[in-house]
Amino acid sequence: MKLVIFGATSAIAIAVARLYAKRGATFHLVARNSERLDALKKDLLVRGATAVTTAFADLTDIRNHASLVADARERIGDIDLALSCYGDLPSQSDCEGDVETLLQSFAVNATSALALLTELAKVFEAQKKGQLAVITSVAGDRGRRSNYAYGASKAAVSTFVEGLRGRLHSRGVSVIDIRPGLVDTPMTAHLPKGPLFSSPEKVANRIVHGIDKNRSLIYAPGYWRWVMLAVRLIPTRLFRHLKF
Repeated sequence: MKLVIFGATSAIAIAVARLYAKRGATFHLVARNSERLDALKKDLLVRGATAVTTAFADLTDIRNHASLVADARERIGDIDLALSCYGDLPSQSDCEGDVETLLQSFAVNATSALALLTELAKVFEAQKKGQLAVITSVAGDRGRRSNYAYGASKAAVSTFVEGLRGRLHSRGVSVIDIRPGLVDTPMTAHLPKGPLFSSPEKVANRIVHGIDKNRSLIYAPGYWRWVMLAVRLIPTRLFRHLKF
């Protein structure tokens, strides 16, 4: 199996990559921290990866996306699975108080993701095979008062992914929306941990299992499907009073 992972040094991406390394996968890893990329490359080779190549890049620079995707395909050939796994978690209060902060967060979590998916879609459409997966979030299921800036960016990506899935289905390409819940990673280090938090490893197991089953939508862990169903069913007249 030949994988390209964008945002490869994120906690979830690392956990996913380690599972595929055990299967002898070939990797092309893209991230913005060259030292962590090198460390991950060595780690995956020790764990059984057949080959690992890397590329240093800031994925918010959408002008480089086309060349990054072309480079990935040149390195490993046809791509079996591409995983987009990067983003940030902005402060909701900061986004409310400063337009630039809001727009920067949207650029990272939505605009750059849509640009990257557009470039990847061209490759998969030409290949007529493969899986294209993107990490979104359960936060995109409904605009909650505590994080609607972040949620809006993830909802935009999920809507885009749904349309892209319809476009590529007839070409033999699967497009997968992965919606993690609360995960104990550096991105959430500032948040108090509760019973709904999961480890990156548990989330990764759910992701890989869902990709193996070629599911279109993966909640990780699975109980978030039911949590968010309950949240979506709350009537608007009550939901607007909630502070979570």
